[in-house]
Amino acid sequence: MSEINTASILLVDDEPDILEFLKYNLKKENYRVFTAGNGKDAIQMAKKNIPDLILLDIMMPEMDGIETCRLIKDIPALKDTYIVFLTARSEDYSQLAGFDAGADDYVSKPIKPKLLISRIKALLRRKKGEPLDRRFTVGDIEIDRDQYHVKVKGIEMDLPRKEFELLSLLAAKPGRVFTRDEILRSVWGNDVFVGDRTIDVHIRKIREKIGEESIKTVKGIGYKFEF
Repeated sequence: MSEINTASILLVDDEPDILEFLKYNLKKENYRVFTAGNGKDAIQMAKKNIPDLILLDIMMPEMDGIETCRLIKDIPALKDTYIVFLTARSEDYSQLAGFDAGADDYVSKPIKPKLLISRIKALLRRKKGEPLDRRFTVGDIEIDRDQYHVKVKGIEMDLPRKEFELLSLLAAKPGRVFTRDEILRSVWGNDVFVGDRTIDVHIRKIREKIGEESIKTVKGIGYKFEF
């Protein structure tokens, strides 16, 4: 028997067959499901329903998923809504663009329902969340986990959710080496299947924003924060 869910999910794809396929599988898990066939309708639907999570196709006509994601992230009421991109493309630049726009996860087509449901459940468990730690300062970097704020030398930086969580994890224990497995479990959760490349992409983006010197690569093991 499926658990009773109160979470709501917005599906956005220009292919009706995919929308029906996703809607069918999510409703079996008792999620409340809304659909939109393009980016403009998705924004209006998101404003109206404030979903917990949005499954958003990247390749759509008129307004693609990247632009739709950016516009959604600019809406204060949707700041806590998770966004998972759906795409048939696997190029690094597509993933980078998605993460830059504020995506929380990335699922490739053809979509495997069990894997997708597993990722959604992992994200929504994080949304319920354990109590957040207090704010702390490491060197020139100030981190406020309650407000999801990062300042570097007094200047506020805009980090997408996963970049923020990864930086917070490393900076909370300077000098400690975090293995890739630890990072995946802590930031993405046990049920989310992402590769080493995903971690590398996020580390690269964080370094571009806070400086190259703070996060050190420990070859063959993982990463650590130094100041």
